[in-house]
Amino acid sequence: MIRASMQERFSFLDRRAKQLHEEAHLIPAALHSGHSAGRAKPEPEDELRTAYERDRDRIIHCTAFRRLMHKTQVFVSSDGDHHRTRMSHSLEVAQVARSIASALRLNESFCEALALAHDIGHPPFGHRGEWALDALMRDHGGFRHNAQVLRVVDLLERRSPDYAGLNLTRELRESLLKHEKAEDWPAEFGARPRSPYLEAQVVDLADSTAYNVHDVEDGLRAGMFDESALETEVELWKRARASVEQRHPGFLASTNDVNLRVKRITTELLKALIEDLVRASAARLAERPAGSPAEARAMQGYAIGHGDVLEPMVAQLHAFLYRHFYRHPTLRELERRAASVLSELFESVRARPAELPPWYRGWVDRVGLERAVCDYIAGMTDRFAEREHARLREST
Repeated sequence: MIRASMQERFSFLDRRAKQLHEEAHLIPAALHSGHSAGRAKPEPEDELRTAYERDRDRIIHCTAFRRLMHKTQVFVSSDGDHHRTRMSHSLEVAQVARSIASALRLNESFCEALALAHDIGHPPFGHRGEWALDALMRDHGGFRHNAQVLRVVDLLERRSPDYAGLNLTRELRESLLKHEKAEDWPAEFGARPRSPYLEAQVVDLADSTAYNVHDVEDGLRAGMFDESALETEVELWKRARASVEQRHPGFLASTNDVNLRVKRITTELLKALIEDLVRASAARLAERPAGSPAEARAMQGYAIGHGDVLEPMVAQLHAFLYRHFYRHPTLRELERRAASVLSELFESVRARPAELPPWYRGWVDRVGLERAVCDYIAGMTDRFAEREHARLREST
């Protein structure tokens, strides 16, 4: 009996054991990896990993994910060592999403995979680069980062001679299109559901939670606003500050360590937001239980979200950031810089297609010159885009 007990204690969990664990512990409305609709190109199951764990691993090891390290979140990555990049933001979203999913008994691996993948369609210079490419592609189908992420995972990444892209599961691919309009919804996915999967809702809220908190930190560090403005205009900041005072009496008034003071307050802020999301979402799921992921998607409105008390406070925080941060002259200048660099780069490469790497020159024959140039530029990091822009200007 002792030998059997020790063997059981040190046994590993293979895919089948993990699937059984999901069946036993996840709620019925959660995504269960054993019930996945599968991949466009059928592949043998992995012996150790579930379908969604394989999705996560393919994303982490793909080229587009590595490039996120040098892609803008809000500030250009070269402007400071401590500003968030697309990669650090994606990692923070994954942490928040897993915390929420674990508490609600949803599929953590799916949430992690979606969180890590959700921004790999972003071009250089963040949303400002997206706006610039959309304007350049106005007569050629436009540019939307949600649609681009699906192009990346379906077409542009290369990992196997048997198929294009990463060959991710149907559920993950569809969840990457969380903000697509009905008219832009791909026909292959059928009718657009009323609501995303619960796990996709979790990642959507984790995304906004992460960027609200880290934009407060980055804005303070950049001097775009100060703590007194937050204290005056943002109730969530005042609450978080009061929590720190209660936990560390006298610390805030006595410390000269500004970075530590801000980190303690934003940590309390993040904690409050996550806890409210968990409690409010759990209450909604109890009131409106769904017996399957399909039933959850048929519901009107999100089940995952803040409660009645914090929801308007979150809106107040976002409005504060919009006034003091997103529309700040520094970021408006970045918008102009992004438009200038990307438009000149786009026109230079379009005029000289031989500047495209060999694979993209072949891609022109399949998708047309403008879309191939757009795909190439969208995949660039900030610094590579600026370097290529400077090189092509000098060579003309």
